[in-house]
Amino acid sequence: MTGNSPWTKGISAITLFVGDLGATKRFYREVFGLPVAFEDENSAVFEFGNTLINLLRDTEAPALIGPARVAAPEAGSRLQLTLPVDDVDAMCEELKARGVTLLNGPVDRPWGIRTASFRDPGGHIWEIAK
Repeated sequence: MTGNSPWTKGISAITLFVGDLGATKRFYREVFGLPVAFEDENSAVFEFGNTLINLLRDTEAPALIGPARVAAPEAGSRLQLTLPVDDVDAMCEELKARGVTLLNGPVDRPWGIRTASFRDPGGHIWEIAK
């Protein structure tokens, strides 16, 4: 399926369930330097290019995904979000200056990409890559 597939438009939004909306919203403003595009008492949305990242209080998630369950952050990561950067090493230094603890990297991967990873307050893994 290519060409006419409705899935070729890309992903418009990713909703991340978070325990502490305030801390996670601050993290996204301070670490990524992005303004809040929309917010209410239960969510905050940030624009990453053409993709919206919606931070939603995990207490509100069951109404959205039920009967599926929301996993606790301690259950382990099941996804990674990747952001392209011009210089992984320089961005790692900038992240550290913003108080971010790297999980790994910078490291050259066998598939030819240099990466580093970190976690947001909701437990979601972010990777920077070049």
